[in-house]
Amino acid sequence: MYTASSSVSAPPRPQHRVVPAGAGPYLAPAPQAVRPRRWTGGTGTQPVSGRLDLSGPQGAQLKMAIASVHRICPEFNPVQVLRRSGRSVLIVGTTGRTTAVAKCLLDHSPAWVERFQHEIASYRSFVRHRPPVRAPRLIAADPENCTLVIERMPGRAAALSRHPVEAPPRADVRAVLGAVARLNSWRPPAGTFDAPLDYGTRIARYHELGLFTDRDRDDLQKLLHGLAHAGGRQGMGQFCHGDALLSNVLLSPAGPVLVDWEHAGWYLPGYDLATLWAVLGDAPLARRQISQLAQQAGPASRDAFLVNLMIVLTREIRTYETAVQRTIKEAPPAGTVPVPSGALSAGEEQRLLLRRLHDDCAMARRAVRAAVGTR
Repeated sequence: MYTASSSVSAPPRPQHRVVPAGAGPYLAPAPQAVRPRRWTGGTGTQPVSGRLDLSGPQGAQLKMAIASVHRICPEFNPVQVLRRSGRSVLIVGTTGRTTAVAKCLLDHSPAWVERFQHEIASYRSFVRHRPPVRAPRLIAADPENCTLVIERMPGRAAALSRHPVEAPPRADVRAVLGAVARLNSWRPPAGTFDAPLDYGTRIARYHELGLFTDRDRDDLQKLLHGLAHAGGRQGMGQFCHGDALLSNVLLSPAGPVLVDWEHAGWYLPGYDLATLWAVLGDAPLARRQISQLAQQAGPASRDAFLVNLMIVLTREIRTYETAVQRTIKEAPPAGTVPVPSGALSAGEEQRLLLRRLHDDCAMARRAVRAAVGTR
């Protein structure tokens, strides 16, 4: 793993991270530390919500999105922007007596178009083959113009951010893990879903980019080789959501609802668990439970989880390296935005998260080397 450059270095932290016995990807990480208050001001991007504003350039873009929705669902009545980013916009509305959500792609670059079309294909597959977890019902879709309309499901998000600052309630974690376990045990008909991730290609790419060392690459390839000959469930793969973040799970009295299926498909066993482990850095008890679940089926299950974990953590590091660089570039001059005493700016939070991800990746690397040594 490469080291972060000085421009993205994190604020000083204790020199030695104390990890209790049995910690890390095999069990749990270090106990949760007391963190400063989170700063909610500044230039960080926040979800947009409120009544429809059709004025200005963004309003013109929103009009185009609504027009694309009306072409496939004329009865859709837009009410409110639920979320907006540079890539897509989510609009809440009604279709008759049903509350619906329209999702429209704004960035039509090939990679995002492919991902959006994959999500539409997933919802269409669910019409014929219902998964063992609750998912929104498909109302209308246009793969060519990247427009999707689904029913709006009741419930609150299990977390509002990708990496929750505070540990989620145990009941919420238990509900999410239960839903993920049911989904992972599902065996949809052959040919219904593909494999979104080519492990060998991804490992080679990360090695070429300098994200994996030569030993990382060799160790992961050894584990992949062993899994390919393991047979049984590990050899066949496991159906996964592919982006099992807490923010993609809605909790309701009727049970958890999983949304955003753009990465659904077949993975090595434990991919969803690795995703949850990676984003629950401030929930050591949840991490311990996830690690136990990931290896309860034996060494092959453990090895698959570790391969997934190295790939997921490295992807997160890439994402937040870019985010920190962008924040530094776009940050206002020092002193122009007041920061409350004891609070963290958006850039400082990102750097702290990046430091934690590097620490987690180092733990995962040691676990991978230990697993290779036992083969």
